[in-house]
Amino acid sequence: MPPAAVPDDVLATPFTDHLLRNAGEDRPAFTCRTFPGPADHTLTWPQVLARVRGVARELRRVTRPGDRVAIVARQDLGYVTAFLGTLYAGRVAVPLSVPTGRTGRARIESAFADAAPAACLTSKDLRDKVPPAVVLAVEDIEPDDAEPPAAVAMTDPAYLQYTSGSTRRPAGAVISHRALVAACWQTTRCYRAGASTPLAGWVPFFHDMGLVLLIGTPVFLGSRSVFFTPMEFVRDPLRWIRLLAELPGAVTAAPNFAFDLAAEAAGDLEAVDLSQVNSLLNGSEPVRAATVEAFERAFAPFGLPRAAHKPCYGLAEATVFVTSAGDEGPTITAFDGEPRVSVGRPYGQRIRIADNEIQVSGPNVADGYWGRDDVLAPGGWLRTGDLGFVHDGELYVTGRRKDLIIVDGRNHHPQDIEATVEAAHPGIRRVAAFAVRDGHGEGVAVVAGCVTRDESVETAVRRAVSAAHDLPLRALWLVRPGEVPHTSSGKVSRAAARERWWDENERHG
Repeated sequence: MPPAAVPDDVLATPFTDHLLRNAGEDRPAFTCRTFPGPADHTLTWPQVLARVRGVARELRRVTRPGDRVAIVARQDLGYVTAFLGTLYAGRVAVPLSVPTGRTGRARIESAFADAAPAACLTSKDLRDKVPPAVVLAVEDIEPDDAEPPAAVAMTDPAYLQYTSGSTRRPAGAVISHRALVAACWQTTRCYRAGASTPLAGWVPFFHDMGLVLLIGTPVFLGSRSVFFTPMEFVRDPLRWIRLLAELPGAVTAAPNFAFDLAAEAAGDLEAVDLSQVNSLLNGSEPVRAATVEAFERAFAPFGLPRAAHKPCYGLAEATVFVTSAGDEGPTITAFDGEPRVSVGRPYGQRIRIADNEIQVSGPNVADGYWGRDDVLAPGGWLRTGDLGFVHDGELYVTGRRKDLIIVDGRNHHPQDIEATVEAAHPGIRRVAAFAVRDGHGEGVAVVAGCVTRDESVETAVRRAVSAAHDLPLRALWLVRPGEVPHTSSGKVSRAAARERWWDENERHG
């Protein structure tokens, strides 16, 4: 049967109306958890609205309607009120990360050059680290009890969602107010979430998954969001699991690698009850069957229902949400002897496969890229660039068109090669596989993060790839796990790996 359409009244109700509705009840809205401790810092809905109004007041003082406002702040309550205050003021938010490291600074500078923000909302200690603009420290803004919301059209831009940074040129998907409420409705319908459903996690706010799930959806529902920073998750992946045990009925989300890290750490988990977890969304990067199975083995003893694990698929250009597993949980099916994980069915939009490419149509699709004339969804269909197929009504993603490796006329998906390499030796952690070309034509090279780097690892990897894919590796680099390049959302960056190892090696012989 066709997916349910997003109701007209949802698409006609401004996002800020939900914020005003929520402020009528004095109950917890957003909680930022910090470590060591843990210590919880909470704003109620009336407090959120007062701080949002204060941000809107200051933005109206220094900007004009339609101006872009960059948010370069730490993942705390200030980021939440900065984003919501920008929408409340009728300005266009540009959610970004903090400027850490050369790559992070370059990404922010590129986004600033593309969006040309008139102002920047930031954390007080980052004021001197952001690109030139009218800079406002969120902590210095006084609350307001009277500032009215801007009158916006549902088709007006709400924010620019910059893609995760796997390519050099930034692309800011224009997310309208209509697309934002549509995505929130799709998420809540799929996971049967309501005002009593906690949203929890650590995925960064500048990423579409973190922004919509941990800020947008709580406002839409009037529910509670509890979050901490990505760095605190990396330091102890079990903080995520303990948080879910504290919040019965919680919905959370993370990329596939996070499920691997949590499963590896499960042996150190004390007795907790995970039987009431609603949904753990696994998306943002390819979902692997081995990960699904390992996560179930690790946490079933703590009562986690298998059906709570929900493989899903989305992208920034669709605001975030496209398809997801439902009440049935993960479905793993073997095709040509290779197990693949279904990413479920659409909710509130349509999908189709054209020339092996996944295409999406619905009210959640972005209007285009900022500053570009090209139509993002010609004929109403967004070309995702992702390859896949539908089987028994469920979507299976096989890879990215631009990442496809073609050797001797045969197609090889890098995700499959990466999975083979990871399984070849227990010391291997993260892998990037990519196409290369030299005097012998097209081939494949691999960068593998490994805790032990010796000849036996290289031999095991080369044998595994040859046996599983009938491919000799043109090159193999064994590096420390943290050296494998990744995007701001944690995905492996194959383009960066190719440039750093293959291209550099070719330039210098």
